[in-house]
Amino acid sequence: MASPIEQFQVKPIIPAINFTNSSLFMIGAAAVIVGGLLYATRKKALIPGRAQSVAEILHDFVANTLTDTTGREGMKFFPFVFSLFMFVLTANLLGMIPGFFTTTSQIVVTFALAFLVIGTVIVYGFVAHGLHFLHLFTPSGVPGWLLPFITVIEIISFLSRPISLSLRLFANMLAGHIALKVFGGFVVSLGTAGIGIALLSPLPLLMAVGLTALEFLVAALQAYVFTVLTCIYLNDALHPGH
Repeated sequence: MASPIEQFQVKPIIPAINFTNSSLFMIGAAAVIVGGLLYATRKKALIPGRAQSVAEILHDFVANTLTDTTGREGMKFFPFVFSLFMFVLTANLLGMIPGFFTTTSQIVVTFALAFLVIGTVIVYGFVAHGLHFLHLFTPSGVPGWLLPFITVIEIISFLSRPISLSLRLFANMLAGHIALKVFGGFVVSLGTAGIGIALLSPLPLLMAVGLTALEFLVAALQAYVFTVLTCIYLNDALHPGH
């Protein structure tokens, strides 16, 4: 049985420009998103068809998530948040296709996305509010003697955001795909064993089917969680005062 870790190996496709299978599937995810949205909105019908309805549902879902968290002011970040949501969701779902590569199972990819979010928060926070953005680390109403300790805790919490944001997505996709690979291997191993043992193969097969359904749910849920946390962090950039 092949190692369940083998599916996460980054392999060069064009070594001269360091183009790997991870690069290919990231470009593929972007192509699927752009192509799918262009196809869905090509008619711009007043009464939408199925594809346009799906596109509008995704648009409204992200827009409502953003405004519920940040208010109407947060809609200036809609293109950014919508792009993140669609990329993470598409990359997660593409990784569910047998033989495809899951880019979100690579910590360097998820950390880059998380760093982009936190970088946007910091840059916008200082551009829009100047030094007032630092009030994010000094909550109001805290006694003076306690303020230095709270400030240190707030700074550590802020700096840990890209780590937790990237690890959450990476770990969930990694663990789910490893579990699917392991149970799939059990099915093959038991199926090729003796007749008595082969009768047990439906058990891991049923488990693999259940895990596959669960992994599809996790793929969508992790895209949603990543988007919600992004909106929460952007709200700190918009409203740094506590």
